[in-house]
Amino acid sequence: MADDKTNRGPQDRSRINLSEDYEVRYWTDKLGVSKTQLEEAVSEVGPSAEAVETELRRSTLASGPKQ
Repeated sequence: MADDKTNRGPQDRSRINLSEDYEVRYWTDKLGVSKTQLEEAVSEVGPSAEAVETELRRSTLASGPKQ
């Protein structure tokens, strides 16, 4: 079954699909990151939303507060 383009949330919320603009917008808004940060995290750990969220939290903590 094809994606329903009128449904603006991801088809499978457990996986991140970088090929669909509306999914990239959903995940960047949900996770509070840029498209580049999202792409880098997916590249590092794969498309699992849980793994990406963990990676983003880890990398944010590792970089420390910005001054």
